[in-house]
Amino acid sequence: MSDLVKMNVDDESISILFDVGEPKIMGIGTKMNEICDEAYMNGYNWEAFFNCYLSKNNPEILDIIESDPEADMYCVYIEDVNEETTALAEEFKGIIEELFENEDDIYSFLEDNAEDIEWD
Repeated sequence: MSDLVKMNVDDESISILFDVGEPKIMGIGTKMNEICDEAYMNGYNWEAFFNCYLSKNNPEILDIIESDPEADMYCVYIEDVNEETTALAEEFKGIIEELFENEDDIYSFLEDNAEDIEWD
């Protein structure tokens, strides 16, 4: 599963990204849209989902990321590369991978929090 989410680290920034059109992710997005009409899972709505998820579960990660989604991709950047931000980036990558591996956790969070998510 780890090849769904990519993380790139260099001296200036860290990026975490995934392709929304990848079949596994597209399938999760389709099921999310069945649960909530507003959850059309393009990159912008993945941003909205993760912003809500992180605000409730890991706000320290939300504090360091800058989102740059596109219709077909979800991507965040971290500009300040140091030991702490690298550890938080690894944690966020792990959160995304864990959610994709345990998609029922996504659906449960969505059912409980859909009205709190600022959909695109």
